[in-house]
Amino acid sequence: MPEDQSTDVPPNHLSIDPRSAFYDEEALSRGVGIRVNGAERINVHEYDVAEGWARVEVPTAKDRRGNPMVVKLSGTVEPYFRTPE
Repeated sequence: MPEDQSTDVPPNHLSIDPRSAFYDEEALSRGVGIRVNGAERINVHEYDVAEGWARVEVPTAKDRRGNPMVVKLSGTVEPYFRTPE
């Protein structure tokens, strides 16, 4: 496998929340697409490939602090960059 393809993979664990330890602005600026169990998801809040889960936002529900509620989906998680490096 050429070296440029192996390095052009999104992080194993990524979050869109700036307060999270898994927040990576550089990766997010390139646009990360996520497939969960083969279905494209556009409302992913956080994911972990190794553990096989993704947290997706529920559009109509908010927690007591006004943040969107999230639901944890289990299965195959496939992240990819939407734009080339």
